[in-house]
Amino acid sequence: MKTDHPIEVAVRALSRLPGIGRRTASRLVFHLLNQPREEVTALTRALADLKEQLQFCHRCEGLAEADLCDICADPARDVGVICVVEQPRDVFVIEQTGAYHGQYHCLHGVLSPIHGVGPQELRIDSLLWRIETGGVHELIVATNPTHEGEATGAYLAQLLAGRGVQVTRLARGIPVGGDLEYIDGLTLSRALEGRAPLA
Repeated sequence: MKTDHPIEVAVRALSRLPGIGRRTASRLVFHLLNQPREEVTALTRALADLKEQLQFCHRCEGLAEADLCDICADPARDVGVICVVEQPRDVFVIEQTGAYHGQYHCLHGVLSPIHGVGPQELRIDSLLWRIETGGVHELIVATNPTHEGEATGAYLAQLLAGRGVQVTRLARGIPVGGDLEYIDGLTLSRALEGRAPLA
């Protein structure tokens, strides 16, 4: 097939998405070809709207349709507690639980010297500004449990030492329904360190 054929162009474009290989991209293209034109048009419009209508929130660096996202604009949210996440998508994951009522801050990455990501590449300055300007008493580090995520959490804790802000970390441990036999050593160690009383 010619490299400029519409099917090949669409397959190449879709296979650039994370987790989508050529085979999956090809299946998606042929699926879209079998859909009514209105559905495909609605999909392309929705994707274009993502880039045109969304921006980064001026306060939390998350996704927003205006200067402030819905969470930062909500007066019912606890402004004294900030949950720090790696990416805007992490906000959606935590929000789905319905268990958190504070605010967020998106770093847009984690420290990774190997990949050339230092503190200046992350949205740490705006986080410090938020802490310095208003009533934050707790910072919850909710980065992923990777070496980079842990290093980022440790860096933030060190940076905020002596500023009157308690830095906490999401609890780690054994997932509900998990079997000890299949739990890795690091997770089991963290579960033992973070054990809590029953009742």
